Amino acid sequence: MYIPIYKDQTPYRFEITLGAEIFEFEVRYNADFDFFTVDLFKDDEVLVYGEKLVYGVPLFVDVFDQRYPVLQLVPFDEARNETRVTYDNLDKTVFVQVVE
Repeated sequence: MYIPIYKDQTPYRFEITLGAEIFEFEVRYNADFDFFTVDLFKDDEVLVYGEKLVYGVPLFVDVFDQRYPVLQLVPFDEARNETRVTYDNLDKTVFVQVVE
């Protein structure tokens, strides 16, 4: 399973159920340096601002807090042709995958 990112709509916010919990994500794009970030909210509380989507690195990997998603969210290209997340490849070859 993967989380679709509608890059042409950035910045935008959406709700998603991960495991048994509901979160809100706000996706932003930095055109100057060609990268995406995610803000994470739960129960109207900001958990993190500006988490950068880094290829192959789980989002929120260095946070040990039970309010965060239990499932890992990893930007990844299953063909393993990409090495970074860019505007051109996000949701074409690189997808934010939900890993249990």
